[in-house]
Amino acid sequence: MASIGRLSTKDAVLLLCDMQEKFRPNIFQFPNIVSNAARLLKASRVLGIPPILTEQYPKGLGPTVPELEAADLTAYAKTSFTMMIDEVEKQMQALGNPKQAILCGIEAHACIACTTYDLLEKGIEVHIVADAVSSRSQTDRLFALSRLKQSGAFLTTTEAVLLQLVQDAKHPNFKEIQKLLAHPSPDTGLLSFFSAL
Repeated sequence: MASIGRLSTKDAVLLLCDMQEKFRPNIFQFPNIVSNAARLLKASRVLGIPPILTEQYPKGLGPTVPELEAADLTAYAKTSFTMMIDEVEKQMQALGNPKQAILCGIEAHACIACTTYDLLEKGIEVHIVADAVSSRSQTDRLFALSRLKQSGAFLTTTEAVLLQLVQDAKHPNFKEIQKLLAHPSPDTGLLSFFSAL
Protein backbone atom coordinates (compact mmCIF):
# COMPACT_ATOMS: atom_id res chain seq x y z
CA MET A 1 0.00 0.00 0.00
CA ALA A 2 1.33 3.45 -0.90
CA SER A 3 2.22 5.56 2.10
CA ILE A 4 -0.11 8.43 2.88
CA GLY A 5 2.71 10.24 4.67
CA ARG A 6 1.48 10.18 8.24
CA LEU A 7 4.33 11.34 10.46
CA SER A 8 5.28 9.43 13.58
CA THR A 9 7.65 10.36 16.38
CA LYS A 10 8.77 6.74 16.69
CA ASP A 11 10.45 6.41 13.32
CA ALA A 12 11.50 9.91 12.26
CA VAL A 13 14.70 11.90 12.07
CA LEU A 14 15.02 15.68 11.63
CA LEU A 15 17.60 16.69 9.02
CA LEU A 16 18.96 20.25 9.29
CA CYS A 17 20.83 21.18 6.13
CA ASP A 18 23.52 23.85 5.86
CA MET A 19 21.99 26.90 7.57
CA GLN A 20 25.30 28.79 7.71
CA GLU A 21 26.55 32.35 8.15
CA LYS A 22 27.75 33.01 4.59
CA PHE A 23 24.30 32.16 3.21
CA ARG A 24 22.58 34.75 5.40
CA PRO A 25 22.64 37.73 2.98
CA ASN A 26 21.74 35.76 -0.14
CA ILE A 27 19.06 33.20 0.73
CA PHE A 28 15.46 34.25 0.09
CA GLN A 29 13.62 34.68 3.43
CA PHE A 30 16.66 33.42 5.37
CA PRO A 31 15.63 34.70 8.86
CA ASN A 32 12.15 33.16 8.56
CA ILE A 33 13.51 29.87 7.18
CA VAL A 34 15.90 29.57 10.13
CA SER A 35 13.16 30.60 12.59
CA ASN A 36 10.91 27.80 11.34
CA ALA A 37 13.77 25.28 11.39
CA ALA A 38 14.59 26.33 14.98
CA ARG A 39 10.97 25.68 15.92
CA LEU A 40 11.23 22.19 14.39
CA LEU A 41 14.44 21.55 16.31
CA LYS A 42 12.82 22.62 19.60
CA ALA A 43 9.87 20.31 18.89
CA SER A 44 12.19 17.42 18.03
CA ARG A 45 13.81 17.79 21.45
CA VAL A 46 10.45 17.81 23.21
CA LEU A 47 9.22 14.77 21.25
CA GLY A 48 12.45 12.74 21.23
CA ILE A 49 13.07 12.92 17.48
CA PRO A 50 16.82 12.81 16.80
CA PRO A 51 18.26 15.75 14.81
CA ILE A 52 21.17 15.54 12.36
CA LEU A 53 22.98 18.71 11.26
CA THR A 54 25.29 19.28 8.28
CA GLU A 55 27.43 22.19 7.12
CA GLN A 56 28.54 22.74 3.54
CA TYR A 57 32.29 23.45 3.41
CA PRO A 58 32.31 25.29 6.77
CA LYS A 59 35.87 26.56 6.23
CA GLY A 60 34.56 28.75 3.42
CA LEU A 61 30.88 29.16 4.28
CA GLY A 62 31.14 29.58 8.02
CA PRO A 63 29.40 27.87 10.94
CA THR A 64 25.71 27.18 11.49
CA VAL A 65 23.91 30.38 12.45
CA PRO A 66 23.41 30.78 16.24
CA GLU A 67 19.66 31.45 16.02
CA LEU A 68 19.07 27.84 14.96
CA GLU A 69 20.10 27.01 18.56
CA ALA A 70 21.95 23.89 17.45
CA ALA A 71 25.29 24.51 19.20
CA ASP A 72 24.97 21.22 21.11
CA LEU A 73 24.73 19.17 17.89
CA THR A 74 27.64 17.66 16.01
CA ALA A 75 27.87 19.46 12.67
CA TYR A 76 28.89 17.04 9.93
CA ALA A 77 31.05 18.91 7.40
CA LYS A 78 30.56 18.02 3.75
CA THR A 79 31.45 19.11 0.25
CA SER A 80 28.86 16.95 -1.54
CA PHE A 81 25.39 18.34 -2.18
CA THR A 82 23.71 15.45 -0.42
CA MET A 83 23.54 15.25 3.37
CA MET A 84 23.89 11.48 3.08
CA ILE A 85 27.65 11.37 3.59
CA ASP A 86 29.30 8.42 5.38
CA GLU A 87 29.11 10.00 8.85
CA VAL A 88 25.41 10.76 8.46
CA GLU A 89 24.74 7.27 7.09
CA LYS A 90 26.45 5.82 10.19
CA GLN A 91 24.38 8.09 12.43
CA MET A 92 21.18 6.94 10.69
CA GLN A 93 22.21 3.30 11.24
CA ALA A 94 22.95 4.01 14.91
CA LEU A 95 19.40 5.42 15.18
CA GLY A 96 17.96 2.15 13.83
CA ASN A 97 17.48 3.41 10.25
CA PRO A 98 14.52 5.78 10.62
CA LYS A 99 11.80 5.33 8.01
CA GLN A 100 10.85 9.00 7.82
CA ALA A 101 12.99 12.12 7.35
CA ILE A 102 11.77 15.63 8.12
CA LEU A 103 13.99 17.84 5.98
CA CYS A 104 14.70 21.54 6.23
CA GLY A 105 17.46 23.98 5.30
CA ILE A 106 19.13 25.19 2.12
CA GLU A 107 19.39 25.23 -0.81
CA ALA A 108 16.17 23.69 -2.13
CA HIS A 109 17.44 22.94 -5.65
CA ALA A 110 20.88 21.73 -4.51
CA CYS A 111 21.47 20.05 -1.14
CA ILE A 112 17.79 19.59 -0.26
CA ALA A 113 17.13 18.05 -3.70
CA CYS A 114 20.15 15.72 -3.68
CA THR A 115 19.42 14.62 -0.10
CA THR A 116 15.79 13.92 -1.00
CA TYR A 117 16.73 11.78 -4.01
CA ASP A 118 19.18 9.74 -1.92
CA LEU A 119 16.66 9.23 0.87
CA LEU A 120 13.86 8.23 -1.52
CA GLU A 121 16.16 5.75 -3.27
CA LYS A 122 16.81 4.15 0.12
CA GLY A 123 13.06 3.78 0.69
CA ILE A 124 12.91 6.52 3.33
CA GLU A 125 9.81 8.70 3.30
CA VAL A 126 10.77 12.38 2.92
CA HIS A 127 8.77 15.27 4.38
CA ILE A 128 10.13 18.56 3.04
CA VAL A 129 9.10 21.46 5.26
CA ALA A 130 8.45 24.03 2.52
CA ASP A 131 8.43 27.06 4.82
CA ALA A 132 11.77 25.94 6.33
CA VAL A 133 13.52 25.42 2.97
CA SER A 134 14.85 28.05 0.56
CA SER A 135 17.33 29.02 -2.16
CA ARG A 136 18.99 32.22 -3.30
CA SER A 137 16.44 32.42 -6.11
CA GLN A 138 12.73 32.06 -5.44
CA THR A 139 12.43 30.48 -8.92
CA ASP A 140 14.93 27.75 -8.02
CA ARG A 141 13.18 27.19 -4.71
CA LEU A 142 9.70 26.83 -6.17
CA PHE A 143 10.66 24.64 -9.10
CA ALA A 144 12.76 22.44 -6.79
CA LEU A 145 9.76 21.88 -4.51
CA SER A 146 7.58 21.04 -7.51
CA ARG A 147 10.21 18.66 -8.88
CA LEU A 148 10.72 16.95 -5.51
CA LYS A 149 6.98 16.44 -5.17
CA GLN A 150 7.06 14.71 -8.57
CA SER A 151 9.76 12.40 -7.22
CA GLY A 152 7.56 11.34 -4.30
CA ALA A 153 8.48 13.65 -1.43
CA PHE A 154 5.72 15.07 0.74
CA LEU A 155 5.57 18.88 0.96
CA THR A 156 4.42 20.23 4.29
CA THR A 157 4.76 23.20 6.65
CA THR A 158 6.31 23.75 10.06
CA GLU A 159 3.00 23.98 11.87
CA ALA A 160 1.54 20.97 10.05
CA VAL A 161 4.54 18.86 11.10
CA LEU A 162 4.21 19.86 14.76
CA LEU A 163 0.49 19.10 14.87
CA GLN A 164 0.85 15.78 13.01
CA LEU A 165 3.52 14.63 15.42
CA VAL A 166 1.34 15.13 18.52
CA GLN A 167 -2.02 14.27 16.81
CA ASP A 168 -4.11 14.92 19.94
CA ALA A 169 -4.49 17.70 22.49
CA LYS A 170 -4.24 14.91 25.08
CA HIS A 171 -0.67 14.12 23.97
CA PRO A 172 1.60 14.39 27.04
CA ASN A 173 3.80 16.98 25.28
CA PHE A 174 0.99 18.95 23.64
CA LYS A 175 1.30 21.97 25.96
CA GLU A 176 5.02 22.33 25.11
CA ILE A 177 4.32 22.02 21.38
CA GLN A 178 1.40 24.45 21.69
CA LYS A 179 3.84 27.08 23.01
CA LEU A 180 5.83 26.70 19.78
CA LEU A 181 2.61 27.40 17.86
CA ALA A 182 1.73 30.55 19.82
CA HIS A 183 2.73 32.70 16.84
CA PRO A 184 1.86 31.64 13.28
CA SER A 185 4.80 30.71 11.07
CA PRO A 186 6.03 33.73 9.12
CA ASP A 187 5.07 34.01 5.46
CA THR A 188 8.02 32.81 3.39
CA GLY A 189 6.63 33.69 -0.04
CA LEU A 190 5.07 30.35 -0.92
CA LEU A 191 1.46 31.45 -1.45
CA SER A 192 2.02 32.62 -5.01
CA PHE A 193 3.42 29.18 -5.79
CA PHE A 194 0.54 27.19 -4.36
CA SER A 195 -1.59 27.33 -7.51
CA ALA A 196 1.22 25.58 -9.38
CA LEU A 197 0.98 22.58 -7.05
